[in-house]
Amino acid sequence: MNRFMSDFSCDWNYAWGGPVGSSDFKSCPEDFRVDEELPFEPVGEGEHVYVLVEKISENTDWVAGLLAKYLGIKQAQVSYAGRKDRQGVAKQWFCLCLPGQPDPNWDKFKSNTIKIIKQTRHLRKLRRGVLKYNYFEITLRSIAADHNQLEQRLSLIATKGVPNYFGSQRFGRSNYNLQKAKAFFEGNIKISRNKRSIYLSAARSWIFNNVLSSRVGEGLWSSCLVGDIFGFHTHNSLIFDEHSDELIQRVMAGELSPTGPLWGSGCLKSGDQCRLREEMECDRYSLFCDGLEKAGIKQERRVLRLFPENMTWTWASDDTITLKFRLQKGCFATAVLRELVTYNET
Repeated sequence: MNRFMSDFSCDWNYAWGGPVGSSDFKSCPEDFRVDEELPFEPVGEGEHVYVLVEKISENTDWVAGLLAKYLGIKQAQVSYAGRKDRQGVAKQWFCLCLPGQPDPNWDKFKSNTIKIIKQTRHLRKLRRGVLKYNYFEITLRSIAADHNQLEQRLSLIATKGVPNYFGSQRFGRSNYNLQKAKAFFEGNIKISRNKRSIYLSAARSWIFNNVLSSRVGEGLWSSCLVGDIFGFHTHNSLIFDEHSDELIQRVMAGELSPTGPLWGSGCLKSGDQCRLREEMECDRYSLFCDGLEKAGIKQERRVLRLFPENMTWTWASDDTITLKFRLQKGCFATAVLRELVTYNET
């Protein structure tokens, strides 16, 4: 029996020896702030209205539905680049398809948890994943840790990075999304188009995390294996190259990182030692792998390392610290936090 059929373990290996202490996380919405940056500037004209929204403790899909309802349009006419955590304060862009219509008037839009910051227009629809950065401001409270150890760990994370794990929110509370993916792949349930993407993404992310955890456990997540495929942190281009001295130097400098599989149809792009490791790990989860292939998901790669950029920290008191950093799209702030402290979401 495949391991995951009886155990959706998310106890992945740590890169730096495990957390140095504990803390409370998300004691209030303002303790978790995230602002997104688009990779382009809206041109100010076109049939698509871009609205920058600040939401507090609200689900992204629910906000999209509320905007659609206010304007009297279908929710399918509202898009966004990515979901943001419900528990927190998030500024994100929503795109409203309004061809031939005037700019919306938000004077009568009343909400205690949603604020319209600004709007503009653009020629193209905002599509999922079209982001450049997410900026985070995270406050950890009730910290139980030695200050020197905590600061040393923060310095290590800032310079050496962390494993690029998908965060636990991808898998749902008590791994609900994984349970649904399993039931779907076994043919026991039917799922809607919207839920389908969520469950397939959870299954794919879980496979990636297990492959990455295997390399972390052996200290191989930031080094080069024979057959590795390397990727950039700023875009999706891959490098298929022999391990030249120049390439190894670029990896050591953090410009490039080894990649792992985002499972789907098609052959693994890796080779030799790296490919054998990936095949052995993924064979343990054949139900998920086969299900993703049958669902038409294409094989892709994801870098194994995550570098929080422009990372700073400030002590507000002896047991409260605020972290600030930015991450590339698709990366999770919780992947950074888990290498620092064991946190309790209150």
